[in-house]
Amino acid sequence: MSGGLEKKLTRWLHERVDAFGFAPAERFADAPEEHHPARMCRDAATVVVHGTAVPRGVLSSPAYRLHLLQRSYHSAYAYLDQVGMLLASLLEEEGHRAVAIPSYAPLVFHGLEPWGILSLKHAAALAGVGAFGRSGLVFHPRFGALLRLGAVVTSASLPGSPPATWDPCPKGCNACGASCPAGAFREISFQKMVCLGYSVKHGIYRHVLGDEHGRENLEMVINTTGYNYWIDCAICLEVCPLNILGRTYGKA
Repeated sequence: MSGGLEKKLTRWLHERVDAFGFAPAERFADAPEEHHPARMCRDAATVVVHGTAVPRGVLSSPAYRLHLLQRSYHSAYAYLDQVGMLLASLLEEEGHRAVAIPSYAPLVFHGLEPWGILSLKHAAALAGVGAFGRSGLVFHPRFGALLRLGAVVTSASLPGSPPATWDPCPKGCNACGASCPAGAFREISFQKMVCLGYSVKHGIYRHVLGDEHGRENLEMVINTTGYNYWIDCAICLEVCPLNILGRTYGKA
């Protein structure tokens, strides 16, 4: 039964996205309890991860790369959300529960740190869609870090794709760390909040977060006014050889 459903979903996804994979829910044993797939879908059995790539040419635009990257990201988010809704409907037509996971917002805040409802990067690695690199981003063998991600959590039991265990980064490469103007690589690991504070902006944040009401309702403010954020830096993407050359690293 699951084999027939897997084939149907595989054909459906091949026609709509650039990459996808299946991660059984038990692979998420180390996920924080509030961000485990079981908190999103009753009887969660499988997470279906799917991604669509931003065109590589955006990064080499002579004058408008940040403008184009911003629009490309948010166009991809909207498309992935639509794919997720349609995929969830397809699974429910087959008699299974399914919940589409947002490709970006709404976010959940732990203090001042934003988290996805489900970590799509970790889900992608567990589903074999991509592997974590030194920059803290997930790299696909073909699309580098230019793959935007979405997911559906379902009660359908599906065979898992091989998880990503390879190292995607070229041996000895430190292009991202050496070029980061924010110093997000000052410690042993990538510092997410240092990066976000430097690279992600919104024109209205200063106004709506400048009073007590805005600060007390940070999660609501960010999720309503800040959805279409501005990208103020993409240097780590621009200098990464996996994005520039479009070569395959790490995975045989």
